Amino acid sequence: MSRPPQQFYDDGQVQLDREAITLRRYHFPSGTSKVIPLSAIRGYTASPLGMFAHRFRLWGSSDLRRWLPLDMRRPGKSTLITLDIPGYRFVPAFTPERPDEFVAALDALLPPADQDA
Repeated sequence: MSRPPQQFYDDGQVQLDREAITLRRYHFPSGTSKVIPLSAIRGYTASPLGMFAHRFRLWGSSDLRRWLPLDMRRPGKSTLITLDIPGYRFVPAFTPERPDEFVAALDALLPPADQDA
């Protein structure tokens, strides 16, 4: 019997382990989770959550580039993480509860970016 992967971050909305990022309440209207393997992630950006752009978008897209999972506490959060995943029309974006802790854990798990790019 195999053990589940060690969790490096989990705030109830976003879970990060050594294999994947799980975004809970991602799909509309079912509210099911989206599991994104770390091997599919080319990179990410962490940016301040805009005053109006995404702060009050509780679920879905406000710019037709990103898709945000349901998060009723988003208006009180500060940082938007947008994943760079090739082949997605709407790239996953989310607002972790503890963004500094999430980014540090993600940096430790993602392979270094190519310096030639």
